[in-house]
Amino acid sequence: MSLLLPDSGLLFWMVLSFGIVFVILAKYGFPVITRMVEERKAYIDQSMKVAQEANAQLAHLKEESEALIASASKEQGRILREAMQERDKIIADARKQAEIAAQKELDEVRMQIQQEKEEAIRDIHRQVAVLSVDIAEKVLRKKLDEKHEQMDMIERMLDEMLTTPKKN
Repeated sequence: MSLLLPDSGLLFWMVLSFGIVFVILAKYGFPVITRMVEERKAYIDQSMKVAQEANAQLAHLKEESEALIASASKEQGRILREAMQERDKIIADARKQAEIAAQKELDEVRMQIQQEKEEAIRDIHRQVAVLSVDIAEKVLRKKLDEKHEQMDMIERMLDEMLTTPKKN
C-alpha cells in the first residue's frame, strides 16, 4: 500500500460519507446558506438604495441651502441699501433742520441788528435835535450879521458841544 493512494475500501467509504454529507448539506444546509446569502444581498441592495436616496436628499438640501444663502445675500443687500437710504434721509433731514435753524438765527440776528440800527439812528436824531436846539439858543443870543461870522460861530458851538460832556 502506498502512502499517496488510499485503499479501494477506504475510497468507497470516503465517497459514500462525502455523498451522504453532500446530500444532507444539499437538503438542509444549502437552502439555509442560499437564503442567508439572498437576505444579505437584499440588505445590501436596500442599503445601497437608502444611500442613494440619502445622497439625493443631500444634493437637494445642498441646492436648497445655496438658494437660501443666495436669498439671504439678496436680503442683506436690500437691507443695507435701505439702511443707506435711511441714513442719507436722516442726514438730509438733519442738514435741512440745521439750515432752517441757522436761517432762523440769522434772521433773528438781522432783526436785532436792524432794531439796534434804528435805535442808534433815533439816538443820533435826538442828539442832533438837542445840539440843534443848543446851537439855536446860542445863535439867538447873539445875532450875527455876516455869513462868515455865522459859520465860525456854528463851528465853535459844535466843537464846544462835542467836547463838553452830555447832560441827560
